[in-house]
Amino acid sequence: MKLLLVEDDVALHTTLSRSLGRLGWDIEVCSDGRAALGRWRALQPDVVMLDLTLPGRDGLHILAQARDEGLTTPVLILTARGMVGDRVQGLNAGADDYLSKPFDLDELEARLRALYRRHAENYSDASAAPQAPSGFHLDKDSGAIYHDGQVLALPPRELALLQALLARPGQAVAKERLFELVFPGQDEVQFEAIEVVAYRLRKKLQGTGAVLTTLRGLGYLLKLPA
Repeated sequence: MKLLLVEDDVALHTTLSRSLGRLGWDIEVCSDGRAALGRWRALQPDVVMLDLTLPGRDGLHILAQARDEGLTTPVLILTARGMVGDRVQGLNAGADDYLSKPFDLDELEARLRALYRRHAENYSDASAAPQAPSGFHLDKDSGAIYHDGQVLALPPRELALLQALLARPGQAVAKERLFELVFPGQDEVQFEAIEVVAYRLRKKLQGTGAVLTTLRGLGYLLKLPA
């Protein structure tokens, strides 16, 4: 696994580099918020561990810009900001998981493995899926979704949701099933979080002709143009 750790605490990133490095993982460290996005683009890591309080630029701003650029790397936020509002803000900005400092190294390792595994499974599901109609295409190598030859810049959660809906276009998919696919094994996430992901995906689909419809009591349905 190739990891990018964006953290300015020297003692912490030294400890994490040594501990995770013993697992055979490749750890790249960036301690400056202003340089983080450039390192992210260049490295193309499997997972990003991101602190929020950084010199030069706040971690939430880095994350928001990365998602706007279409960088879909799973992100685990590591921060001393442990309030519920902080976690919600981070998740809404596009983070995939959140771990408050201080944390247990075994828990960190387990969460990183889960993010990596889920991201790999999303790509595997995309490669196995048939080509979608109406100008949509699932790239079997990258897992990216294209519309009329242009890649849709989607964060991991919106990508997972759209992949699930494209597998059954025109059919209702239960919210419970979608929640399992978008938030696998994340029992701490509230069930209503799937509505936030659906709202963001609906905005991303504007202009494609596809319509994401909410079916009360049933789930969601993706209508594709003829």
